[in-house]
Amino acid sequence: MRRAPKKKIQKLAGDALRIANLSHAISQAGSRLEDNDWQSLLDTLVAKNLELKHQSVLDSAAEHVFTNQPEAYEVLIEAIESIATSGNVKVGDSNYDLLLVAAPILAWSRFEIASGTIPSTILKSLTTSWRESLLCKGVQISILPNLYSIDQLPQDHCAINELMHQTAEHFLQDKAITPAKDLPKTVPFLADSRYLLGVIIAPENSPLFQWQMTPSPFDISKAKEAAVLLWKQRAHADVAHLLPGCGFEFLLPEAYYSACREADILVRPISIRSAVFYLTQTLNVEASDLGAIVARFGPETHPGQVDELRIGFTLKGEPEIIYGVIWPLYQQEDEVNALIGPSISTMDEREGDIPTLLKESGLTNIRMLEDIFGLEFCDDCQAPLYADAEGELVHPEMPEDAPPEGSVHFH
Repeated sequence: MRRAPKKKIQKLAGDALRIANLSHAISQAGSRLEDNDWQSLLDTLVAKNLELKHQSVLDSAAEHVFTNQPEAYEVLIEAIESIATSGNVKVGDSNYDLLLVAAPILAWSRFEIASGTIPSTILKSLTTSWRESLLCKGVQISILPNLYSIDQLPQDHCAINELMHQTAEHFLQDKAITPAKDLPKTVPFLADSRYLLGVIIAPENSPLFQWQMTPSPFDISKAKEAAVLLWKQRAHADVAHLLPGCGFEFLLPEAYYSACREADILVRPISIRSAVFYLTQTLNVEASDLGAIVARFGPETHPGQVDELRIGFTLKGEPEIIYGVIWPLYQQEDEVNALIGPSISTMDEREGDIPTLLKESGLTNIRMLEDIFGLEFCDDCQAPLYADAEGELVHPEMPEDAPPEGSVHFH
């Protein structure tokens, strides 16, 4: 299940109530015909509120079904995300299908990972590589001229939907798309994800991706592996230019929300390994000289809900948090898998992903806190705060005698 909205909304009326009730009806449908009937009504209502930029209506409905009809929550979020990132447009006598897609890139470096405007020559080259590596013949893509960090992506469904339609409109009218300005600054991490965003424009009801043309027996996984391998080969030089001084890994470009979630999941282990390597090299210590404190964090509006785990690193025998890594959660079982069996207070179950990764990296002093903390950030730089051994939320600070690269540029 996708996580609940962060904002707690009390009142539900009008379209929000109708959207919530339709989502519940779909979750209770007893046949595909009934399901399709309710789904058509829900899609129309969601599309209307996206067009009117009534994000609060969608948030209210999502909050209501999450709290009162959780079996309908996935139905509603899938509908909102799907409609926000796809559409149809008519130009003259031709109809086109639209899809907002993202190409995630996992990057790691001791230096700041770049983002920002993409030079026009590289943008043109990436467009050709994407089209020829991944898309069916006759399908076009308009790549936005920015390399985005996660903090710079559009923040709600209405903004996503508007971005898709504006990009498609500019492309079909042969107008230049100007790079986004005044994007938020991103908190630098040793490992992070970067995103190319694009809008696919295809003749109505035609296949979009090359793997959709896979013949029987329809080994789609193999076809996707071949497609992403070709994409890596074609785009590697251009991405290396955009991410100087970085190691990086390509993920399969897909529909916007699916691609972003996959990137967030796959960057998690890279973040831990990069942090341990950076700290040992920068501070000239062994991994066994480091400790880790793992704590659960969630919105105060939803007591008991855990949205992410934050791992604070310490030096052996020292209380200060010197560096931190975030492990976002997307499904209820993520917390179990990330920690230790069904309970973080018992040691008789298998170890979860986080302690396994830390031990494989050489750490032996690993502590897990029982409390759930609020999602707090630094007032000055917006960096996340981490829990120390006493349960106090603190800003990570490298030792005073650490090299400048460690204390100035990274949180």
